[in-house]
Amino acid sequence: MITGIAHSALIVREYEEAMMFYCEKLGFKVVEDTQLENKRWVRLKAPGGQGSEILLSGAVDEKQRSRIGNQTGGRVLFFFHTDNFESDYEKFKSMGIEFMEGPWDHSYGKVAVFKDLYGNRIDLIEPVRDPK
Repeated sequence: MITGIAHSALIVREYEEAMMFYCEKLGFKVVEDTQLENKRWVRLKAPGGQGSEILLSGAVDEKQRSRIGNQTGGRVLFFFHTDNFESDYEKFKSMGIEFMEGPWDHSYGKVAVFKDLYGNRIDLIEPVRDPK
């Protein structure tokens, strides 16, 4: 039985530049950075500790390099939840993160779409709180 999703791979040009964006700007934490025989294994965890990890995957050939920034064909790659949309939205904008769409209020929460350093689309979502 499948028990969860451990990692989602993100194809990157360089590990350090990806870690700088995801860790310094978005607050992710490096939970592993191991040099293996023929690759580097870098895992990032969201600051709130929930959800699957991002596995940074260095592009090794032209086919992989051509996918950097567009792994989903223009669709959203990641859906990041926040517990304070306004604060994160303003903080990210002040750090130069480019928002492409929104913010909007939807039935499921407040959302805006921003780009990572490569151009991948990411949703920032503050889900509607369960009134229970």
